[in-house]
Amino acid sequence: MVPHCDTLLESQANRIEQSPRSAYIHVPFCTHRCGYCNFTLIAGREDLIDRYLQAMEMELGKLGHPREVDTLFVGGGTPTHLPADALEKLLGIVLRWFPLAVGGEFTLEANPTDLNRGYDHFFCELGVTRMSIGAQSFDIHKLRSLERNHTADDIIKAVESVRNLGIDLSMDLIFGAPEEQLETWSKDLSFALALAPDHVATYGLTVEKGTTFYNRLLHGDLSPVEEDLGLAMYISAIDTLTAAGYEHYEVSNFAHRGFRCRHNECYWTNGSYYAAGPGAARFVNGVREINHRSTTTYIKRVLAGNSPVAFRERLSPAAAAREQIVFGLRRMEGISLEAFRHETGFGIPQLLGAPLQKYLDAGLFTMEYDRLRLTRKGLLISDSIWPDFLAE
Repeated sequence: MVPHCDTLLESQANRIEQSPRSAYIHVPFCTHRCGYCNFTLIAGREDLIDRYLQAMEMELGKLGHPREVDTLFVGGGTPTHLPADALEKLLGIVLRWFPLAVGGEFTLEANPTDLNRGYDHFFCELGVTRMSIGAQSFDIHKLRSLERNHTADDIIKAVESVRNLGIDLSMDLIFGAPEEQLETWSKDLSFALALAPDHVATYGLTVEKGTTFYNRLLHGDLSPVEEDLGLAMYISAIDTLTAAGYEHYEVSNFAHRGFRCRHNECYWTNGSYYAAGPGAARFVNGVREINHRSTTTYIKRVLAGNSPVAFRERLSPAAAAREQIVFGLRRMEGISLEAFRHETGFGIPQLLGAPLQKYLDAGLFTMEYDRLRLTRKGLLISDSIWPDFLAE
């Protein structure tokens, strides 16, 4: 079924008229690049920090006037790798252009060792409400295999620091590290639960092109865990965390009631958002833009008065609707068919056609009353499904 042109135009206009209420700031600096990391970052170039701050101020200045937001996320890289004065200056710049609404969520990503440097006194003063700690593991051998530079003691001290500040705590964990066993992952989950974070994100290790892990894999110097073991680890995370009272609300994310990541939910509901910094991606007025990934190129372009944008696209209505389906189905509550039709002008069964029916018949999705959602069986292989839904 092809939606009526007027319906499409109305749904697009409604989306464009809604100013973004979320903003992401990318800080590219790190102590070193971990072997599995393909994020936009630069290591060992602290000499660029001052120029990065200048470029950030200039890029945000293009907004013309401050834009109040409900969620603000400063990620990386490692934001807390910046010296205290530089980080305080960065957050001040960001808040000048993206003042946080009353009751807003302000997330800052942190490396455990950085929070033990005693310079976090200004976090509360600047309104940080949520700290996301990249713990990854508590096992020293696993941490070394992941090329992390912290220990379990560093994580514990960082958690104490966050709790003393009265800030909400989120913790990232990785499973499926090279040669990892299920027992190691189970202990990681137990350690994490003992620290009682408000939010937990669990990610299966993927070896991406361009990383040193990928190069090691090609040369037979790295052995990823078997697929069945990786699935067992994922199931263990779901069962362990939900049994401990966490809500499994997105494929990789768990939270106590009231502690979902509101910023990420903006992405998963296909909302619009601002973004600034190297490699940062924004979605404003129906247009997606991505800044240049090179930190040095980003700085040079902005300081020269040029645009840092390296990629720009406006999706067709059908392509945008398909993306919205994929993002929405990552959430455990799934998608309301009627709400989706009202917002996009498309019916999900008509838009997806045969691929959807194939996965429904296979028991990977359930469509009951007004809602389409993943089943537990589908959840375990969801990443392999999305390409079929995105293909026109």
